[in-house]
Amino acid sequence: MSPIVSITNLSKTYGSGFRALKNVSLDIQPGEILALLGPNGAGKTTLISIICGIVNASGGSVTVDGYDIRRDYRQTRSRIGLVPQELSLGAFEKVWHTLCFSRGLFGKPPNPAYIEQVLKDLTLWDKRNNMLMMLSGGMKRRVLIGKALAHEPMVLFLDEPTAGVDVELRQEMWALVRRLRASGVTIILTTHYIEEAEAIADRVGVINQGELLLVDDKDALMHKLGKRQLVIELETPLTTLPGELAAWKLELSEGGDKLAYTYDPHKAHTGIHELLQALADNGLVIKDVQTTQTSLEEIFVKLVKGKDEKR
Repeated sequence: MSPIVSITNLSKTYGSGFRALKNVSLDIQPGEILALLGPNGAGKTTLISIICGIVNASGGSVTVDGYDIRRDYRQTRSRIGLVPQELSLGAFEKVWHTLCFSRGLFGKPPNPAYIEQVLKDLTLWDKRNNMLMMLSGGMKRRVLIGKALAHEPMVLFLDEPTAGVDVELRQEMWALVRRLRASGVTIILTTHYIEEAEAIADRVGVINQGELLLVDDKDALMHKLGKRQLVIELETPLTTLPGELAAWKLELSEGGDKLAYTYDPHKAHTGIHELLQALADNGLVIKDVQTTQTSLEEIFVKLVKGKDEKR
């Protein structure tokens, strides 16, 4: 299957000399949800802005559905919907007219039934005749999504889509994103919320200081870079670890009452059974046992920190 978006050696250097993107290459497959994670200034918005034709690249190329974003601007832009971070909407426009106008900008014929469905999907149907100035911040963000969907794009870019919205609305937006993907729309979102990527993304890309550090299937990333720990609480604290337990490379807590054993849950032999037997053989009484799994947030922090330390 050919990628719906193909990015090759994309770079951007501003007049000040600042390199916002450094030879970024990435293929995005039709119908997937890709989450781009990165701190402020990492290059996420610059990347999206170049693909959407808002910012010119300094080098490299991008195609959307096989069309080059420079040579075939009209074809690529008509295939893309963009939801920006900023809530830039006219105060006195009505919701219904805003979506219809956006659709017309792309040369699409009127389709009231489609606009109605979009508003219903965004829980905005009862606000269709309201002026934008009367809406809450969360509703305005939904209107931005509606504008981006008005011309029926194949690819939807969401730049920090749930920034500043409450938890309930965030969950609703996640559900909307899943429905859009189910309808065939390819979705690329940037986010500061690690749980957002963990909840809805198929693949995760980590970008920092203009470089794409990695792109991988979310579950595969958790498998390769995540770890699981067995945390054993002891009845009687230790001052030092018995030498017989050295093979398990245990971590002893400051209070001496907990042991942490890191293992790969995907291996056939984890060594847990032998460890528990060794603890018993050394007269250590177990009070409690828990397992913990590395989160995507911990993986992200580790990757970004590791890259920064190499500079």
